Amino acid sequence: MTPKTEDELAEVIAGTTSPLHISGGGTRPVGRVVNGDPLSTSKISGISIYEPGALTLVARAGTPLAEIETALEKEGQMLAFEPMDHRTLLGTKGTPTVGGVVAGNVSGPRRIQSGACRDFLLGVRFVDGAGSIIKNGGRVMKNVTGYDLTKLLAGSRGTLGVMTEVSLKVLPKPDTAAVLLLRGLSDELAVSAMSAALGSPYDVSGAAHSPQGLDGGPVTMVRVEGFETSVEYRAAQLKELLAQFGPAEIERRNGNDGGQGYEAGWRWIKDVEAFRDKSSVCRISLKPGASPKIVQALREKLAFDCLYDWGGGLLWIAADHNQLEQIAAEHSGFDDLGKGDRGAAILHSRIQDRVGQAGGHATLVKASDAVRNTVSVFQPEAEPLARLAQGLRRQFDPKQILNPGLMD
Repeated sequence: MTPKTEDELAEVIAGTTSPLHISGGGTRPVGRVVNGDPLSTSKISGISIYEPGALTLVARAGTPLAEIETALEKEGQMLAFEPMDHRTLLGTKGTPTVGGVVAGNVSGPRRIQSGACRDFLLGVRFVDGAGSIIKNGGRVMKNVTGYDLTKLLAGSRGTLGVMTEVSLKVLPKPDTAAVLLLRGLSDELAVSAMSAALGSPYDVSGAAHSPQGLDGGPVTMVRVEGFETSVEYRAAQLKELLAQFGPAEIERRNGNDGGQGYEAGWRWIKDVEAFRDKSSVCRISLKPGASPKIVQALREKLAFDCLYDWGGGLLWIAADHNQLEQIAAEHSGFDDLGKGDRGAAILHSRIQDRVGQAGGHATLVKASDAVRNTVSVFQPEAEPLARLAQGLRRQFDPKQILNPGLMD
C-alpha cells in the first residue's frame, strides 16, 4: 500500500486490524523483522513551505532527503544534524526520506556541536494507530506544555504513528572548514585528544577516530567550521593544543573549492563506509571516556573492528564473516542458529551486557533476519521505562498494528 495523501493514509489505518510494516524509502531496516502488510509513505512527498529567512522548512514525510538538501544548498543552508545515509553500510537500495530520518532520529558527526535530529524538529503531523490525524508543534522553536509529541515521535520508528509532515529548523552552511589529522594514536589517547578539543573554546563540529583509517593506520580527526578567518585561527589554536598528543596536519575546504579529500573523509565517518562489507554492525552510545575500556574488555575474548565518533560518545563495532565464525567456535550459546549467525548473536549480546553495565545502550544495526529476530536489537530497558514505553504504544496504537514487535 502506498497512499498518496494524508487522508488516504488515515483511511487505510482506520480500516484495518492487520499488522502494518511501515517504511519510507526502505533504506534503514533496523529492528526486528515486522510481519505485516507493507505500507510506504514514499508518495506523500514534496516541500510544503521553505522560508530561508526564517530558517524553517516544512516537508511531507516521503520527500527524498536529496530533494531537501538540494533546495537548502541553493540558499546556502543545511540540515545541521548531518544525517547518515545507511545505504552504503546496509547495502540497501531505495531513497532516504525526511520522514525516515526523523523516525530514526538519524544524526551524524555534527551532533556533538549542533544537537540531534529531534533538536531541530519544530513540528509534526502524523496518523496514529486508530487512524486519527494529529498535529503537534509548529514552525517556530518554543517551550511546550503537556506532551511534546515532536520529540516523542523522533526515534519511534513508526511504532507510535505514521508521520505525514515534518517542520525543521535549518542553519546556514559554513563557508569554510578545516580538519586536524593526528596519526598513530592509540584508542585511549585518541579519545583524550578528542576530549581536549571538545573541551576547548574552539567550537569543534566533529571528532572521530579510526584505528584503521583510509591509509590503514590509526587516524584521529577534529573538525572546525565557520568563516575563513575564524576557522584559520581556531585550527591553529587546536594544533597547538593537540601537540601534546602528537603533530597534527591541517586539511582545509574553502567555499566551493571541492575539498575532495576533506569531504570523502567525513562521509567515510558519517556513513560508516569502513564497515560496508561487515556481516554484523552494532551502534553504541555511552560516555566517551568509557569507549576504549569497553573495546579493550570485549577484545580479551572477541574479535571485531571499531570506529569512534562524537569524541568517543558513539562507538561502532563490526565483525566480518571470519571473525563471527571464530567467535562461534570459541563461545557457546544460540545453538539454534548457523555458525556465522551464532557468532553475531554472541557478539551483540556480550556488547549489550558490557555496555549496559557502563550506563550506555547498544543497537544492532546490521545482521541477518535470523539474528535480528533472536537477540534484543535495542538495549533492554529498565522495567519502569519498559512499562512506560508499552503504555505509550497502547495509547497511540490501540490496535497494535504499527510496526508491531519492531522495537522488542
